[in-house]
Amino acid sequence: MSSEVRQRRPRIAALDVIRGFALCGILLANVQPIAHTGATAVSGAQASPADAWLNLLVEQRFFPIFSLLFGIGFSLLLRSAGERTARPRLLLLRRLLALLAMGLVHHLLLWQGDILAVYAVVGLVVLLPSTWLPRWAVAALAFVLLAGALTLAAGPFALVPGLFLLGSALTRYGVIDRIEDSARVPAILGLLFAVAAVPVAALQVEEVRFNLTLALAGLLIAGVYVCGMLLLLRTPVRPVLEVVFAPLGRMALTNYLTATVLVLVAAPLAGGPPQEWPAATVPIIAGAILLVQWIWSALWLNRYLQGPIEWLWRWVTWARRPALRAS
Repeated sequence: MSSEVRQRRPRIAALDVIRGFALCGILLANVQPIAHTGATAVSGAQASPADAWLNLLVEQRFFPIFSLLFGIGFSLLLRSAGERTARPRLLLLRRLLALLAMGLVHHLLLWQGDILAVYAVVGLVVLLPSTWLPRWAVAALAFVLLAGALTLAAGPFALVPGLFLLGSALTRYGVIDRIEDSARVPAILGLLFAVAAVPVAALQVEEVRFNLTLALAGLLIAGVYVCGMLLLLRTPVRPVLEVVFAPLGRMALTNYLTATVLVLVAAPLAGGPPQEWPAATVPIIAGAILLVQWIWSALWLNRYLQGPIEWLWRWVTWARRPALRAS
């Protein structure tokens, strides 16, 4: 077990920060759907300008970041596993099957809006087979799938395969290894994303159903968020961002699953049906849960290498018990 720790690649700090930031947005978007105990989308009715701003800045803006990060993490693990085992794809198969099991339990017992099972199925059908393709083919297929999902406006889950492959392609081309080498690239990309996002967001139709403007605005604003975080990480506020977001990001799976339980506990305390809550209720619930999770994550990671569910997931993935306590 100690040799496993020594062989483990150092974490990419920027990815932990971005993942933690995205986790905060995901929770903001999910509080009302979870509180509905079965609904998978927030009501399209706009109760106040504050609700409109929340939808503009949060709705469909953070799951693209998580999907991209999943593809990145998958390919990083494939690279690491390829250096340590003769059958790295078998390891990844076990990892996806374990994720599918967790997602199904979460879906059946707690919340029907679970994304983990979707991620697992798409990983099995799209991401794992793509490991046999050259990287240029993965990049081209990512573009085709994203363009097709936007054109058909088939729903948010339709974007997942393309985002998975985009994350994989970025990793295989070495972009992720150089993610913090330059401020120029994220600055230029962030500006382009922002300029494109303004008219698209202005056209976004405030409806429950998924549509082209909502999907495209979500992707563009997600790009702005990621580029903005990369730029901020090159400023003196980096230590603050790492303290605030990295613990949440390092335990993202544990925090994602426990957030459902915490929302279900907190929702009845808010009073009334979720669709009638005052605009401030969702941020208050999300903020309280994130504070609890941040404290829990920071304290846990002071003693342990990874979150409890992440540790179990790693155990199943590698088919041997990994180290848990930090040395």
